[in-house]
Amino acid sequence: MITIVETLLKLFDRDLLRLEEEMNLYQSEEAIWRVSGEIKNTAGNLCLHLCGNLQHYIGANLGRISYVRNRDNEFAAKGLSKAELIAEVQKTRQAVRESLETLKPSILESEYPEKVYDYPMTTGYFLIHLIAHLSYHLGQINYHRRILQ
Repeated sequence: MITIVETLLKLFDRDLLRLEEEMNLYQSEEAIWRVSGEIKNTAGNLCLHLCGNLQHYIGANLGRISYVRNRDNEFAAKGLSKAELIAEVQKTRQAVRESLETLKPSILESEYPEKVYDYPMTTGYFLIHLIAHLSYHLGQINYHRRILQ
């Protein structure tokens, strides 16, 4: 029987692969950084945000992987190449994989080690939140690519 941790690992890996695919589907690097009308976040910034988010909350906090997040830069950076963004996604996939592969299932019931919101939450709850967050922004990137190309 597959465990919750194994399920989460498969879901994160699936969606991070999709993120890499989405970035590869952009016809130009300029399009990755384009905004228009009500679309205020570029695909590049959303990609950086997802990578920073997961490397911090899963890689650093749960996997003890060395990572220092710069959230402001996730939304301020501009013009990185498609190759640089994809490398960051691959680095994130590795950090998430290494962290979740060594995560003991009992950790899911313990309180998440960093205060993120105004209420305590279990690690399991927060990991489910993180996969939903990834899926939400992945959908935005897909829409961004299709509408602006």
